[in-house]
Amino acid sequence: MSDMSSQMSTDPISAIGVVTSLSKVTAGYYVVAQTTDGCDADLWKDGLFKSKVTRYLCFTRKTGPDVVVDLKLIDIKDMLPESFTPVHETMDTKEAAMRKKRLCVKMSPREAVKTAVHDIQIIAKSKYHLVNYTCIGEINNMGIWYRMGDVPQHQSTQEPFSIAESDALCNTTSRRTMGRPHYEHQISGIYTMTALEDVPFVISEKFCENPTMMQQVNLMGITIKSLAEIEEEFHYNFTTERSIAL
Repeated sequence: MSDMSSQMSTDPISAIGVVTSLSKVTAGYYVVAQTTDGCDADLWKDGLFKSKVTRYLCFTRKTGPDVVVDLKLIDIKDMLPESFTPVHETMDTKEAAMRKKRLCVKMSPREAVKTAVHDIQIIAKSKYHLVNYTCIGEINNMGIWYRMGDVPQHQSTQEPFSIAESDALCNTTSRRTMGRPHYEHQISGIYTMTALEDVPFVISEKFCENPTMMQQVNLMGITIKSLAEIEEEFHYNFTTERSIAL
């Protein structure tokens, strides 16, 4: 039944139908069994003769690709509005849904709209008005009203690139720039790295502070000399070779 919890739902209506009996309602469907003032909301009842034929409006909010975005109630002889689909048959017995009138429904993809129909109510007296509802017409001296609402959009499962991830990527790139050349080979889509990946490749600061002090540094017994000291120690003037040539 379309109770208060149904009226306040934030989910849009995804399908509308008509049933012949309250006991034959499809699971997941709400039935508008009563008007807002508690009267029977039978859409088929005959005012002159008691009839065993009954018709009740029902709808569901089951999540699907499409939602209901508009409703129209037209005369059975009127031309069907563009983009609207009529509710021809009852869901439970496949009999005619209404007499003299046709309920027409307009559907649209959920992702393509921002608003849709959220609730449907029936009132027994046309002089009454429902706040935030729109009346589409009367049938058997009862008005059919619907309420529009926002369509909640599902968020993408892919999370946006976070600032932390961006910083981490920048730091990794910086380390690779400061390190040894990035030996990376692609073989059949598989990347391989050398054992020297991400090992810093820089000259020690003690060799960069003062070039004149380099001669005082001893590495594994090897004395570091300047260019002038090397030329002075190993200078050779080739005097013997020149004398022979003469």
